Amino acid sequence: MGHGHHHHRHEHGHGHTHGPEEATALPAAFDTTVPDEALTPEQRSRRSLLRRAGLLGAGLAAGGVLGQATPAAATGGRRTHGFLWLAGDHHIHTQYSSDGKYRVVDQVRQGAKHGMDWLVITDHGSATHAKIGVEKVNPDIKEARTAYEDTLVFQGLEWNIPGAEHGTVFVHPGRNEVSVLKQFETDYDGSVKGASDSTPANEALAVAGLAFLGDQVRRRKVKDALMLANHPARRGVDSPHEIRAWRDATAASGRQIAVGFEGAPGHQAAGLPAPLGMARARGIYDNNPSANSFAGYPLESYRTWGGFDWMTATVGGLWDSLLAEGKPWWITANSDSHNVYADTAVRGPGGDFNANGRYEDPVYGGKIDITQGDYWPGQYSRTHVGADGFSYAAVMDGIRAGRVWVDHGQLVSGLDVRVLGGGRWATLGGALHVRKGTNVTLTVDVALAGGPNWAGFTPELARVDVIQGDVTGPVGDKDTFTAPTAKVVKSYEIDKPSGTVRLTYQLGRVDRPLYVRLRGTDGNRSGVGPMGAAVDPAGPAIDVVGDADPWRDLWFYSNPVWVLPS
Repeated sequence: MGHGHHHHRHEHGHGHTHGPEEATALPAAFDTTVPDEALTPEQRSRRSLLRRAGLLGAGLAAGGVLGQATPAAATGGRRTHGFLWLAGDHHIHTQYSSDGKYRVVDQVRQGAKHGMDWLVITDHGSATHAKIGVEKVNPDIKEARTAYEDTLVFQGLEWNIPGAEHGTVFVHPGRNEVSVLKQFETDYDGSVKGASDSTPANEALAVAGLAFLGDQVRRRKVKDALMLANHPARRGVDSPHEIRAWRDATAASGRQIAVGFEGAPGHQAAGLPAPLGMARARGIYDNNPSANSFAGYPLESYRTWGGFDWMTATVGGLWDSLLAEGKPWWITANSDSHNVYADTAVRGPGGDFNANGRYEDPVYGGKIDITQGDYWPGQYSRTHVGADGFSYAAVMDGIRAGRVWVDHGQLVSGLDVRVLGGGRWATLGGALHVRKGTNVTLTVDVALAGGPNWAGFTPELARVDVIQGDVTGPVGDKDTFTAPTAKVVKSYEIDKPSGTVRLTYQLGRVDRPLYVRLRGTDGNRSGVGPMGAAVDPAGPAIDVVGDADPWRDLWFYSNPVWVLPS
């Protein structure tokens, strides 16, 4: 199935700990040996979030958010085993984007305040950015790394994918981070190269760009590189065969560069109705097909569903068709922060973006602007990564491994997912290898919201759905975007407002390869899924353009776990 080898290293036995690893200092907000009064305002804000959620100390150092572990205080503030679940955002713009305005340090400060452990600065690829901006932003990123040492700040860019939409590209920090990104943007950006149309030549250029990144890692120019497609269904130009080509572009090298797409786009405040908001669509998903769009996509794919992209929100849809091949492809959720809703900042006067590669520093103190559609990093959307430590490499490894779950509006505080059978277990992104006929169980521990979110209320989880699909192998038609066996197999009503809940689902004696993934909701808006009630009786409802308050429609999604009997 093209799957077992990739995931073999993520298979675990009971009580198994990951191999020896250099101890990594926890961020100060996590470290209970550091008193509150010794923290910066941003660190105190983060600790307050952790404390309200009941995740301060032992829970964060566990093999899962809710697993058993030695408390951080007992280990001198250092993790000895298991995963750190680090929240982040890989899609953030600054004054170095033609449509941005904030300084790097503004976005990092706000991200830290809103509980982000890692961030990726992704200013738009363009001729100006390639020539000037990619170099000029780097000192600002380095200054932010020094000023906010508890936040990992990656340099990346938002790639205009040749023949397609946008994507986040970022690299591990190091002496060549600027030169590699600059060469990549100069040689492979669709805007820079005039390669935006959906043509075979432009699609091949995108694959060549990913191969270039893989080669830079192989040649040790940079330690690692990743690409994730952004807002993939927004304009309908990311065809199924292109997504598969990106995924497979570096498969022969053994290191996948393109690893997933945004399950939920940014710009979530754009759906707020007038007179309180800009009255557009969540994610600014208010487009229609164009000449470059993939003709097979239905009209409803151009809208979000409960704030999530149609490719992810549709049970039995495109994401499930990729998972059914038995190959990794993950989802994330990000802010796409350019101009923040209800902020008072405006671009500084004067300056010449095309000449300088940036706008002047923003000026604050004006009127509150409710015509913008973005939130700060972490204010609404979060991507949680299970990392082997607090480091750039650990975050990138966790993303590539698929140890990721996402949520909106701080719907839940923590998620621990395990599939167990034959004396072994696997978690998100992993595969459980068992003998055919082994009895397999899914266990899910959910830490419910422990206090008010950034909108001022405590969200309540109403339901959790288990989604299951068969692994059927590579598709003959690369433009396939359905998976007929995927469906909701179990739903659990949650009847408590706080604390933790444990859910158990019996997969039975497994005799065929399959995967399971999770979804949860506050229950405010649901509807029959696009594939019908037999597949998804109560999925996210399509969002109404001009009237979609994101805070009244909250969901979480997890990446899958595979079960592979032999």
